[in-house]
Amino acid sequence: MVGGFKAFLQSRRVRGGLTAVAVFGLMLAGQGLAWSAPGVVKVRFGGDQRVTRVVVELDRSATGKLVGDDPSKVVLALSGVGSETMTGRGQGLVREWSSGGSGAAKVKLTLNRPVTVRRRFLLPPGDGVAVYRYVIDLEATGEALPVAARPGAPLQTRSAQRHGRRVIVVDAGHGGHDPGAEGASHHEKALTLAAARALKVRLERTGRYTVVLTRGDDTYVGLERRVAIARQADADLFISLHADSVADPSLRGASVYTLSERGAERAARRFAGENWAPADALGRDPVVTRILLDLTQRATTNRSAVFAKVLLDSIADDTPLVNRSHRDAGFAVLLAPDVPAVLLEMGFITNPQDERALADPRRRERLVDGIADAVDAYFSDGGRSANLSGLP
Repeated sequence: MVGGFKAFLQSRRVRGGLTAVAVFGLMLAGQGLAWSAPGVVKVRFGGDQRVTRVVVELDRSATGKLVGDDPSKVVLALSGVGSETMTGRGQGLVREWSSGGSGAAKVKLTLNRPVTVRRRFLLPPGDGVAVYRYVIDLEATGEALPVAARPGAPLQTRSAQRHGRRVIVVDAGHGGHDPGAEGASHHEKALTLAAARALKVRLERTGRYTVVLTRGDDTYVGLERRVAIARQADADLFISLHADSVADPSLRGASVYTLSERGAERAARRFAGENWAPADALGRDPVVTRILLDLTQRATTNRSAVFAKVLLDSIADDTPLVNRSHRDAGFAVLLAPDVPAVLLEMGFITNPQDERALADPRRRERLVDGIADAVDAYFSDGGRSANLSGLP
C-alpha cells in the first residue's frame, strides 16, 4: 500500500494546503494506524540566558495568545491547530517545554528566570522553509528563579553558580614568538599585555566580574585557543586588545572591530560540525544544528555591535578615534558564535603620540577606566539595547 501511495505522489503534484505532515497522515491512515490532528510540528530555540528566541513550527496558519499568570512559565495558546503530546529540553531562558491539545494547542515554556515577551509573530512558509513559524522573543528581566520554583531542576542556572558575577575574557593580542606590530620603542605584545593586566585589576575591583586572561605573561596562545578559552569559561563578553600599525606615522586613533558577515559565514562553517552547545539542545539533525547556530550567532553579533558602540562612546573623551571607528572584519578571535566579542585597536603603535600614550601607565589607566565603564554600562542595561530584528 505504501509503495503504491508513493507512486501516486510521484505521478501527481501535491496541491494547495496538502503539506508533508498531511501526506504522512494519509499514509498512516492507509496502513490502519492512528493519526492525531495536524498542528504543532516542532519547537526549537536560539539565543542564551539574556535573550532567547522560541520558534514553534506549524503545518498551518494559527492565531496565538498568551494565557495564564504563572511567572515561572510562558503559555502560548494556538487556536485552530492541535498537537500530540510532546516534551523537550529548552535552551537559554527556557528550561523545558511541552505541547498538547486539540483545537487550541498549548505550548508551555518552563523558565529558568523571569522574562518579558519582547515580541511574537507568525511567519508564513517561504525562503525554502515549508512550515509556518510562530516566533516568540523572550528577554530576561531578573535573576535566576530559585530551584523551588522549578520542580525537578537538578542544576542551578549559570547566574546562580557565579553568585551574580559576569565572566569577562580579556585577550592580550600576540605574545611569545609573535611580537605583533613594532613601534619606535615598543612591541605590540608588551603593550597589549600591560593593558590586559590593568583591565583585569580594574574590573575585578568592582566585585561584579570574574576576569579570565587568555595569557598572563609573554607566551604565545593560538587564535583558536583564545576562542576556546572564552567558550570554556562560558564568557559573557570577550575583549581582544591590540595596537594598530600603518605606513603613515601621522595616522592615530582607536577603533573597534566586530564580526563581519563574511566572518559569520566562516564561523558557521567552522562550528556547524562541532559540539558548540549542549547536545540535548541541538539534537542529531544537522539542519536543526545549523538553524540553531545561525540564531545564536545573529543574536551574539547584535550584542557585540551594541557593546562596540558603548565602548567607543566611553573612551572617546580621553582617546582619539579614527574615522569610521566601528568596523567589521573576520578576525579569528571574533568567531565564537555564542560569546559577544570585540577587538579594540587601542591606537597606532606607529604613531609617536599613540605609542607614548599606550606605554604611559597613567594614560593607560584612563583608557582602561573607559573600557571598564563601558562594560558596566553594557551590563547595567542587560544587553537590552541589542536589536533583535536580525534574528530569523
